[in-house]
Amino acid sequence: MCCFSKSVEEVFDTNIFARDAQGAEQFLVYSMQFAAAEDLAMVLPLPVPPGSSEDAVHFISLEQYPDFFTDLKKGFPVQLPRSAIQPEAAAASPSLEVVQVGGFDASFVPTVADFARLDERFRLPAGTWERLPAYRDYGFAVFKLRKETQAVHPMAFRFPRRDPGRLFFPTVHIHDGEVHHEAYFDHMLYCQPRAEAKAIVDAWWEESLEPARTFIKPRLAQGIVDWRAPCYRRPLFGTRRNEDTWV
Repeated sequence: MCCFSKSVEEVFDTNIFARDAQGAEQFLVYSMQFAAAEDLAMVLPLPVPPGSSEDAVHFISLEQYPDFFTDLKKGFPVQLPRSAIQPEAAAASPSLEVVQVGGFDASFVPTVADFARLDERFRLPAGTWERLPAYRDYGFAVFKLRKETQAVHPMAFRFPRRDPGRLFFPTVHIHDGEVHHEAYFDHMLYCQPRAEAKAIVDAWWEESLEPARTFIKPRLAQGIVDWRAPCYRRPLFGTRRNEDTWV
């Protein structure tokens, strides 16, 4: 789910990478371009185990690797159009820790109730989570963004999953404070499933021609990408059901 605390004028060219990390954890890298008239926050709900601590999410700076997704695309020399897949019809608590991650300030919000511990500018409109009961026990990665149109360097982190057998992509949209049944997608998804779980990558996913070491810079990727394995990609484009994606 990509949620914004204030209305955005435009969001486009979204790219998401997911890979199994050690144990039950998952790597997630997210980038997009956007236009906004005021400072705001992007909120990514995460299916962490209930009761996860405030330090459960480990943020990773990719400030030195702004071309992370440009390099991923090099693994797929055929320029696949993004439209290749047809669209589907309480008492005061201490403030949450804010960490600097490259060009962002970021926080992990363990529960919906903990949003009260964030600056009001970076919370979603009142009542949002009541309309999304499926996320009532999720945790949330919050990235504070500056206004105006900009391409931001990829946001990356590692988080514990409640379901280690699946990869999670936050693709639900809340761009205007409202929860819509359908939304317009302009997404390219990338993933690296575990070797024993490759069967979960269905026919919608395209495999890179070579292992990741031929197109990714391992040192700059900081272990997020397995350079020995291939990558897979899938475009999500057009008006589709507004929901997260699981593999």
